[in-house]
Amino acid sequence: MRSGAAAGHTGYFHEAGFYSTDDELLDLVVPFLEEGIAAGEPTLMAFGPANEKLVHSVMDTSRVTTIPGNEQYLRPAVAIRNYREALARHVADGATQVRVVGDVPHPGYGEPWDWWSRYEAVVNQAYEEFPIWGLCPYDTRITPEHVLGDVVRTHPMLAIADGRHVHNGEYVDPVSFLPSWRDAPRPECEDGPPMAELTNPSAAVAREAVRVALAPTSIEPARAEDFVMAVSEAVTNAFVHGKPPLRLRIWRHLDRAVVTVTDGGEGPVDLFTGLVAARESRSAGVGLWMAYQICRHVSMYGDDEGFVVRLEC
Repeated sequence: MRSGAAAGHTGYFHEAGFYSTDDELLDLVVPFLEEGIAAGEPTLMAFGPANEKLVHSVMDTSRVTTIPGNEQYLRPAVAIRNYREALARHVADGATQVRVVGDVPHPGYGEPWDWWSRYEAVVNQAYEEFPIWGLCPYDTRITPEHVLGDVVRTHPMLAIADGRHVHNGEYVDPVSFLPSWRDAPRPECEDGPPMAELTNPSAAVAREAVRVALAPTSIEPARAEDFVMAVSEAVTNAFVHGKPPLRLRIWRHLDRAVVTVTDGGEGPVDLFTGLVAARESRSAGVGLWMAYQICRHVSMYGDDEGFVVRLEC
């Protein structure tokens, strides 16, 4: 049986909690972890160094699975894949509830929010098959207002530092929350024109162009080659599922590179594309999901030319 506030709940019990002091964070997190341990439930935490140290300082965490936050939340699609694999293992071992708490990246930590806001929405369905209780604490001292607004709209439940767990009347289901590609956030434009621009390149030509562009940079070879393959997947996806013309643009910097792949189409029908592994191998989501595993950042949006996939190495 499930314990605590999630008792009787089926699927993902997804909570947000807000705190403005270290004590308020501990009031949210410590009971959550200790009650899970007492119930014999798999209990996981994935915090950044400061919050991890804080929790370790006030409770016995020897029975908590501690995962470095920068590993678990490396990229949204990686986090979803890793959590789903861990949840499946625990359920196979007989767990009736798994508790997870962690720091979701956002601009307060120096990370882009667009794909993490999509993550917070998508996981409401991506984890629904598992008996998971997820607590997402957000520090109001460093979290921007627009992020806090998205957090409220992506969590069906709210955890209060005084111990209450309340239904969130402002929650919006994932499909309604996610904007169309035309309305999706766009990153800031790169300074200056691209160093290379190709029209309708094959995947092989695109790979070679990116390799040439990255050769003078300080990007280490293995990371560069992974990025080459991510661009190749995006180009192949555009040819197979998009509409002509296809345009590849490359911006090069000393230690990073940006590539945009634009086709004349409207973008994938599935707004979860990129974050969740596609079940259908012919789906447009397969190649983009692979790119999401590899790149430092991926954004997808619509502009006057069509559908754009922007990849950053």
